[in-house]
Formats: sequence, structure tokens, C-alpha cells
Amino acid sequence: MPRDQLTLPNGEKILPEGPDRVAALTRQVEKLNDGLRHHSATDVLRAAIDNVPNLALVSSFGAESVALLHLASMVKRDLPVLFIDTEMLFAETLVYQQELSERLGLRNVQTIRAQDVAEKDPDGTLHLRDPDACCAFRKTVPLQHALEGFDGWITGRKRFQSGTRASLPFFEVETPANAPARIKVNPLAHWQASDVSDYIDENRLPRHPLVAQGYPSIGCAPCTTKVKPGEDPRAGRWRNIEKEECGIHFVDGKMVRTGAKT
Repeated sequence: MPRDQLTLPNGEKILPEGPDRVAALTRQVEKLNDGLRHHSATDVLRAAIDNVPNLALVSSFGAESVALLHLASMVKRDLPVLFIDTEMLFAETLVYQQELSERLGLRNVQTIRAQDVAEKDPDGTLHLRDPDACCAFRKTVPLQHALEGFDGWITGRKRFQSGTRASLPFFEVETPANAPARIKVNPLAHWQASDVSDYIDENRLPRHPLVAQGYPSIGCAPCTTKVKPGEDPRAGRWRNIEKEECGIHFVDGKMVRTGAKT
């Protein structure tokens, strides 16, 4: 069936391309946020799957990822899961990704990697010279290319994680600079750290092995340090530089930075 004749489960036609797409997405997002204001993460996931025709879940398989992955496995086990291997991850993360995918029965995990690493970062020191450029090359650009075939994607972002996420909604419109607008879904937006921990414990889910070693937020090995008691959970990410996000999350096509409104 041609793309322009596909219909959503609610009977509406697929979202249009061009400038009308942003307006259509905005209306849909507002309706979804209003209707699901007091609903659970599972309800948000189901609504996303029912209302966004081509949807993927993006996961780092990091410290808290297992909660969302478990929820997704119960709602739609063959949902595409995009895992970005920056080739600078902790060895523990790579092992955890394989073991967790098998345990949860995830049937469609797709590993995404940057191209031309040998040419653009031959000695693996780009993160020391320009951490933003390293994140863009190894994470942002590969993911943006991978998302080109999707109308929306699911993230594990939560309001408590940083000031830039304090007003995070369940659904939002993302307008990438060089791709059509799409819907971004944050099912765990209202969860607190204790909610994540309780969910993992109650469902007897395996934690990332580095969590017990003092890493409540886990990214690439060179740019992730242990967090001291009382520090923000993300304090160990890009420590001592003015950077809170890798660049995967955008507002109006621009990378979210410290103090930015979301």
C-alpha cells in the first residue's frame, strides 16, 4: 500500500509531509498529552504504538534502561530497538545489552554505529579535543540516519534527570534540521528515581553491573565517571565541562544545552 494511503489505527490518514506535518503532529501530540495526563507508562506506550505508524525505541542499555525495555517487551516484543554502539562504550554495557535482549525476548534489536571512524577519529581522541563533535559523530548523526525511516521514537528520559528535562511531557514534536518532523515519546517522564528502582526490584530485572560500582548514569567510558553520594545522578557525565546532553535530543533542530527550555 502506498505510504500516502496508509491509515492509523484510529482511522486517520498518515501524517502529511512538508510544513503541514508539524501542525498535524502538534495537534496529535496535544491530544495525546491531554488524554493521557494521568495514565501509566504502559498506557503511554500502547497509545504511542497505536497512534504512530512507524515507531522505534532508542536505548543505551544503560543504568535505568531495563525498566523501559521490560515495559516495551510486554507491550510489543518485536518493536524495533535501536542501540547505538559508539565503539567507546564500557565492555560491561556490551555484555549487558546482549544478555538483556535475550532475557527479555527482544526480537528486533538493531545496532547502530558511526561510519568512517578510521578517517574521522583515527586515534580515538576526538572526545578530548571536542566532546560535542565526538558525540555528534559517534551518536547523534548515526541515530538521525537510523531514524529517517520512522515517524516517531521512544526515549527513556525522565524529568528528575536534569534541569533541562524538568517539564518533559509524554509526547512532543521533534523537528530535526535535515529530516521530517516526528513524534518523540517519553513514557517514563513522570517517574522518579525511586520508581525506576522499585520497578526493577519488583520485576526482578538485572541491573547494569556498573550501577553497583557508583555509576547511576552510564555513557561512553572516557566521558563517564563515578558519582559521589549527594551528587546529581548525571554529574558523572562529561564532568567538569559545560555539557549535559550528548546531542541526541533536540529542540527546534538544535542540540539541548545547559539551561535550555524543553
